[in-house]
Amino acid sequence: MGWLSLAIWTPIVFGVLLLALGRDDQAPLVRWIALIGSILGFLVTLPLYGGFRLGSAEMQFVERAPWITRFNVNYHLGVDGISLWFVLLTAFITVIVVIAGWEVIQRKVNQYMAAFLILSGLMIGVFSALDGVLFYVFFEATLIPMYLIIGIWGGPNKIYAAFKFFLYTLLGSLLTLVAFVYLYSRSGGSFDIQTWQAMPLSATAQTLIFFALFAAFAVKVPMWPVHTWLPDVHVEAPTGGSAVLAAIMLKLGAYGFLRFSLPIAPDAAHEWSGLMIGLSLIAVIYVGLVALVQQDMKKLVAYSSVAHMGFVTLGFFIFNDLGISGGLVQMIAHGFVSGAMFLCIGVLYDRVHSREISSYGGVVNTMPKFTAFALLFAMANCGLPATAGFVGEWMVILGAVKHNFWIGLGAATALILGAAYTLWMFKRVYFGPVANDDVRQLTDINAREFLMLALLAVAVLGMGLYPKPFTDVMDASVQNLLAHVAQSKLN
Repeated sequence: MGWLSLAIWTPIVFGVLLLALGRDDQAPLVRWIALIGSILGFLVTLPLYGGFRLGSAEMQFVERAPWITRFNVNYHLGVDGISLWFVLLTAFITVIVVIAGWEVIQRKVNQYMAAFLILSGLMIGVFSALDGVLFYVFFEATLIPMYLIIGIWGGPNKIYAAFKFFLYTLLGSLLTLVAFVYLYSRSGGSFDIQTWQAMPLSATAQTLIFFALFAAFAVKVPMWPVHTWLPDVHVEAPTGGSAVLAAIMLKLGAYGFLRFSLPIAPDAAHEWSGLMIGLSLIAVIYVGLVALVQQDMKKLVAYSSVAHMGFVTLGFFIFNDLGISGGLVQMIAHGFVSGAMFLCIGVLYDRVHSREISSYGGVVNTMPKFTAFALLFAMANCGLPATAGFVGEWMVILGAVKHNFWIGLGAATALILGAAYTLWMFKRVYFGPVANDDVRQLTDINAREFLMLALLAVAVLGMGLYPKPFTDVMDASVQNLLAHVAQSKLN
């Protein structure tokens, strides 16, 4: 068993152990086991970074074993510069989410913690899979724990939100399964993703495959106009669920474009890049305007996530190194920043039990430490230089200008809109005189909440001040992908 298998199965094994405990009277023990499991899950991902060979576009830490021999399905894992950081990000966010739910979750604690640990392992599996069936199993399996997290620990309309989340993402994925079966038959009976990437396909086949994959990955990102499930799910999901959904699960769709759509159907990707750029710009500009009028903090940050992920897909489909690298950096940064934004909203909700902006005002007067963290994350959400939120967006805008000035100009408007809706929310919630008795009775963050936010603050500032470790890892793989996509694969 290699490091990737350990990264996948360590949290899953701990999750199953928690399910076996089974009673709320053992909640203190459950929390500690969950924390140990999440920390171990993170620690076993660190050798992946420590042993990663920079400058190589090859898959590293490869593991391969027969699984379903009759159909040539293998347990085949590996990471390159595109996927490595998402394995580490997933494990890191899982630790944060376990800490965040430490005191808040009082009902079915073992099942709550187990769901997140199992989900963590499954998402790492998605980023590591090099076999089509293995990827699909992990990709679909992530729906189950998230569905339970929303449906059991969510808000008043949790059942509606859970069903909407499950149906949207499942229906989109069915066409992907059809595409995988077609690729299996065309490749002579192989589910190996790298074999699919090297296989010549006709223009018609590439177009059909591109849109079959688009059906799953666009919903998962989510791109406009299939983004409507996200605000509903975020509003109803518990704080930890929102943090993982925004920080990691949205990245599964964007990752799918880079691992499947671009390398397998490069000619179709070029042909339909105008459509993808158009949809991305609508997400960046229109959804940013929608965020401006939200009264619910979670909805505002949810729409903000759609706008920020629009930068990612824009970067991917302008086909230059700045765009793709910027999109990847933006995905990682968005994981830190959006997760932090939702956790900050959770801190307030745990005390006041309201997400409405109008329920707050003058929070800085009663929670100065917390407000300092919230300000940092708000600035990062605006794309302030020296924060993680700036690096990826700036790279994508530079890449877009290199591709087409007007596309770059359109993307740059998102920085203005992002600053507008984030600062508008921050001003009304945190600044001014104390607005009501609820705010007057607030107590500042405790040691657990301080630790949770401090870890994210270090990540946001560290990435903003020194992004080189991130770009160094992905550079060779991005160059290799661009070279591959530039070659025609028409029969």
